[in-house]
Amino acid sequence: MAKRAKKQINLFYCAESEELARKVADHSDVIQLQTITWRNFDDGFPNLFINNAHDIRGQHVAFLASFSSPGVIFEQISAIFALPKLFISSFTLVLPFFPTGSFERMEEEGDVATAFTMARILSMIPKSRGGPTSIVIYDIHALQERFYFGDDVLPCFETGIPLLLQRLHELPDADNITIAFPDDGAWKRFHKLLMHFPMVVCAKVREGDKRIVRIKEGNPEGRHVVIVDDLVQSGGTLIECQKVLAAHGAGKVSAYVTHGVFPKRSWERFLHKNAEGSDHQFAYFWITDSCPLTVKAIANKAPFEVLSLAGSIATALQI
Repeated sequence: MAKRAKKQINLFYCAESEELARKVADHSDVIQLQTITWRNFDDGFPNLFINNAHDIRGQHVAFLASFSSPGVIFEQISAIFALPKLFISSFTLVLPFFPTGSFERMEEEGDVATAFTMARILSMIPKSRGGPTSIVIYDIHALQERFYFGDDVLPCFETGIPLLLQRLHELPDADNITIAFPDDGAWKRFHKLLMHFPMVVCAKVREGDKRIVRIKEGNPEGRHVVIVDDLVQSGGTLIECQKVLAAHGAGKVSAYVTHGVFPKRSWERFLHKNAEGSDHQFAYFWITDSCPLTVKAIANKAPFEVLSLAGSIATALQI
């Protein structure tokens, strides 16, 4: 059977994602970067211009988004809704981090599940001449959120775990790795992708008025334990996991999350100079570049390393 020819992709991007967009283009000779002029009127609302709009007619088009705060979402949504109407052949939205994913359920009457709200907004993206918009998202917080999207878009859920596996293979102690999960949810989410490693599962238990982390199953003694989760916010749970793993004899502890959200510069508590002694340090802390503002903030700061999604995104754009 003849090999399918690669699609020529015109890739637009928001200002925050320019560095990642350039890396994506470097991974493929069929991806051409296109630009949007991001301006504001005097009242602060967006004044946008899609450059080369006439030239992309009949072409495959993608947009690399970063919904890092509510303040930048509206201008990007405006561009995202405009692009499919330019008589393009197909449209793909790449949203590496789905920002409201951890607000996916109601615990009492009155709670607002904003993950559902965001999914419904994206479900209203207009069709292009080729049909529904494809939406590429990495490690969405809860797998059931795929059902929050309407039938007029095609969500494509990818994972950053292959990047972690490649990095672990490069470590000098690659044969001494154990994977730890901070809770049952992370285990359910990722354990099938990491089956060939020994595993430790942690759990939060209530003791009086406090919730503390305990090891539910597995033995970390003497091992390089890598805690795996989809995202980090304040980092409190990861730090408590590190402490209990070290107390049970782990040789060293590292962490991987696909999305380093780190509001209010919470990444600072993981810097080696801020850790409470060597026993409380992370050997490595791997994140992807799904959150561009974090990537800039932690550049060249141990123990952080960035595993780029660029190659994976370039591949996903050919689906």
